[in-house]
Formats: sequence, structure tokens, C-alpha cells
Amino acid sequence: MCDDDIDPGFADDAAVSRRAFSLMTVAAAGVATTAAHAAVAVVEKDVTIKTADGNADAALFYPQGKGSWPAVIMWPDIMTLRPAFREMGKRLAGEGYVVLVPNFYYRTQKAPIALNYSNPEDRAKFGPMRAALTDEAVDRDAIAFVAFLDAQPQTDKRRKIGVQGYCMGGPLSFRTAAASARIGAVSSFHGGGLVTTAANSPHLLVPKTKADYLICVAQNDDAREPAAKDALTAAFQAAKLPHKLEVYAADHGWMVKGSQVYNEAEAERGWREMVAQYKRALR
Repeated sequence: MCDDDIDPGFADDAAVSRRAFSLMTVAAAGVATTAAHAAVAVVEKDVTIKTADGNADAALFYPQGKGSWPAVIMWPDIMTLRPAFREMGKRLAGEGYVVLVPNFYYRTQKAPIALNYSNPEDRAKFGPMRAALTDEAVDRDAIAFVAFLDAQPQTDKRRKIGVQGYCMGGPLSFRTAAASARIGAVSSFHGGGLVTTAANSPHLLVPKTKADYLICVAQNDDAREPAAKDALTAAFQAAKLPHKLEVYAADHGWMVKGSQVYNEAEAERGWREMVAQYKRALR
């Protein structure tokens, strides 16, 4: 299921629904909650990464103090790098990781993207930006982002790198794992279009990877495409890769604070599963 099929419920700051405003207020208050989750103080930096196609803007997070930690690439949803994902990056870094959250629209414009996805006119503007994310472009970006993380003194290069994606970030995570042997864990949350009939379907990339997979599926995505989870499971089993796939009692977009379908209980469940996966797989 992709973001074009199910509106994730995002709203532009100038046109926020009453319910979305309430949820965003809770999300803002959640910054303190996020800080409480962090085991250590975190350094946050805005960075620019040289890629084969230009300069990608991104946010980098890592634990404060001396030491090195395993690295993670966090691919956002269709609205790309913004405060909600900065908070997730900060929270994960606080648990002992070097986290990179890129703006995958950098070829078109820097983050944040001042568009209202619920507005048809604004939604149409995402077309050209997404069109620039060809398979080859994503592969080049993945290699550049892995190299950037490996160049950071905070990264423990003896350990594998994790990659996680939300909505359209799910397929990008599969491509990242196929593009770089450094990837040891892939997490997808309400990933869109993981199984298609096209020759470049993300699930067909699984045999090219050596990763542990965590696939967290939205209940309404599963209701519309119930066979997708079976195709994914079959791909993991054929490749003999460790995997866990579950349908969550929440709708598409449930992991992201600010979404009208944000589900705190299921979001925390997904977070716990991801952290457990990283502790197991990023060796």
C-alpha cells in the first residue's frame, strides 16, 4: 500500500484540522516524553551529504560523549524530514545509535516541505519530487549515506548498519539493503508498495540482501492487500533470512506523531520491536 492509496492524514501548518491540531499539540508535548525515553544526552546536527546527484540535506543524531555506536538510516514518510522525524531520530540516538534522517527530495528542494498533503493541488506537487526518486537514484543515495555514516568518528564500523522506513520509506529501506552489504537490519512501518507485480518490486530484492527484517503492517493496508504479507514471508523464507512480520491494530501512518491515525500504544510496540531487532542484528 502506498501513500497515494491511503491519505496519511498530514496537514499543512496553515490548514490544520481540529483533530490534527490536537494531535500535534500532544506530539509537541511528546518532546519531553521523547527526552525521557533517551538513555543519554544527544547531539543533533544539520548536515549536508555529497551524493552523485547533488547535496542532500539531512539531520544527524548521536549520543553525547566519547565512544562509538552502531549506525541507522531512517527514511521518513512522504512528507520527508520534519520535526516528527527529528524527534524519532533523537530518541533512537538516545538509545545508543548514530542516526541519519535524510531529506530524500533534496534534488528538488530542501526540507521541510511546506505542502498540505490533504490538499489535491498540493498533493499533485509531490509527483515530480517522487519521480526523481528512481531506483538508481535511491541506490546511489543509499551508498552515499552509508559512506557518510562510516566516515563519522561516532560510528562503530565493526558493526552492521540498520535502516528503517515509514510508508514510502519502506521500499527505500529494501533498496538500501540491496545496495549495501553494510546493512544488517531492515525495519518497515506501514511500508507502501513492498509487494507489486512490477519487475522492480521491493520484495524481489530480498535475495540480494543479508539482513534481519522487521515488517510492521497497518491493518487497513493488510485488509486491502492481504496477499502481500504472504509474498513477503515467502521471499524471506526462500532467502533464509531472519524475519518478523506482524499486522498491527492500527491504520496506515500510525507510527508518526502528528498523523491523524497516530496510535501511541501500537507505535510504542513497534518501537520496542525495532530496538530489540537492532540489539540482536547490528553486530
